Amino acid sequence: MTRTAIALVLLALPAAGCGLQKAAEPTGATQLTVTRDFGARPVLDTPSPPRGNGEELATFLRRDARTTAIPAGALHVNGIAAKAKDSVHNGDRVWFDRHLPPTKVPAVIGSFPEPFVHGTNGRRLPSRVECAEARSEPCRAVVQGLRDAGVVAGIAAPGVSTGAETLRILVGRWPALRTDPAAGLLESGPGDSGVFARPTADGRTIAALDPRGRPARRLGAGTGLVAATAVEGEQPTWVVTGTDDAGVAAAARAFAAGETALSGKFAMAVSDDRPIALPVVRRAGT
Repeated sequence: MTRTAIALVLLALPAAGCGLQKAAEPTGATQLTVTRDFGARPVLDTPSPPRGNGEELATFLRRDARTTAIPAGALHVNGIAAKAKDSVHNGDRVWFDRHLPPTKVPAVIGSFPEPFVHGTNGRRLPSRVECAEARSEPCRAVVQGLRDAGVVAGIAAPGVSTGAETLRILVGRWPALRTDPAAGLLESGPGDSGVFARPTADGRTIAALDPRGRPARRLGAGTGLVAATAVEGEQPTWVVTGTDDAGVAAAARAFAAGETALSGKFAMAVSDDRPIALPVVRRAGT
């Protein structure tokens, strides 16, 4: 399936991904999104809310989202976990999500093309794509997806260095990525990684988890995964992986589709070229 085809499939399935399709906003405008249940239920989407220069997030949310308390794991700016005392900067995408149970979530994918465009704390960061196979189509698709967003990234092999000041995107089958300190957190579960997916060590299956970290679906051959996590003290590491070559290709196509595929998701699996928002949130009556 081509990149264009998967974009159309993903766009046609809002219930599966529950992404918020955002209207175009002025260049450099701040954006505020409020959701419930890990992005599954939209509450508010404001492309350009008013704010003061260098305003604290607590003030910003209290005025525009009527939020007085910020639970753990609920607030992200440009896809990176943030604190109430942090400041808002031009171009930031502020995402507040109320969910239970409270979970440490160091990074999410649903604010793409952030954090690659505006970085964090008003500072743009360098990006690097680390590919298990540098000349593979998935590697090229991820690089092109960044270029389409206006981001030029370096290319390297996995594990060249850490992500202390660099945003990394790891691309490849899971066995080739799992020894990376950040990527390896996924095998320990969401309590460590903040990602509601757990690949097996051999990478042949990926468990899609519910909000309490319990397996909701067991995904096998052809499954892709796009997720973001972070080692404490480092910038986020994104993982574009799969159970096999077909799965990696599916994940890379989803990444290259950009906001169409990723918007409003904490993380996502791709099975049979259909998106599965993670965690898997059960709806009433299902």
